Amino acid sequence: MNKFLALFAVLIAVSLAAPQGSSSDSSAPIISENSDIQPDGSFQYSYETGNGIKAQNQGSLKSVQVQKADGSGTENAQALVQTGSYSYKSPDGTQIDLKYTADENGFHPEGAHLPVAPSPVQ
Repeated sequence: MNKFLALFAVLIAVSLAAPQGSSSDSSAPIISENSDIQPDGSFQYSYETGNGIKAQNQGSLKSVQVQKADGSGTENAQALVQTGSYSYKSPDGTQIDLKYTADENGFHPEGAHLPVAPSPVQ
């Protein structure tokens, strides 16, 4: 459980890290803020600041099958599954909107500002 709390604290710290901006960003008022952490490990939070930064995230534990360390089969484990989004204006004025999921298969971001892999050559 301590590993889960440590991971949770790191994930929250990373997700709350606001992009660098003008000095007025550091004094932007919080317009709304909400958070809820449940004993079963599920949680949700959201916030919005006066300079247009918005973020929301929710997560829960999911039972998954993982390979045993000795390679002798699989065993049950807990994975933290999250979905969320954030948005802000970049220093050049571009609106950045990102949605994501994070689960036992990795981090999956979606946003118009992200690079797209080239189409395969046929």
